[in-house]
Amino acid sequence: MAVGVCFAGFLAGNAGIGLMEAMLLAIGIAIQNIPEGAIISMPMKMEGSSRKRAFIAGVLSGIVEPISAIITVLLINFVVPILPYLLSFAAGAMMYVVVEELVPEMHNGKKSAVGVIGFTIGFIIMMVLDIALG
Repeated sequence: MAVGVCFAGFLAGNAGIGLMEAMLLAIGIAIQNIPEGAIISMPMKMEGSSRKRAFIAGVLSGIVEPISAIITVLLINFVVPILPYLLSFAAGAMMYVVVEELVPEMHNGKKSAVGVIGFTIGFIIMMVLDIALG
């Protein structure tokens, strides 16, 4: 939905969102889909599913995102007035997942410091990109 909201804002022309911002968000979401698909595929393969079935399930786990983006762009007249609220909802949903699921999970196991260090490095990279890209 976030990608669709950004492209809808770009197409509307008055939301202050440029093509570069929308493309960067789409690329970021696409990169995020790689580990998401792996999280789906790897346990399936370990439990005995075929490689092809595990791969297809991993790919299909991310298919909802382009579908939601297209639906959001098609509803551009409805989306633009509530654009700030939709972007806030998308950001809040991601923050909820990180705080509720990922942060507690990275403290489990013997190498919990690796998760914390990875989280910190990722946060620093995102802040640098945010400042560098405006």
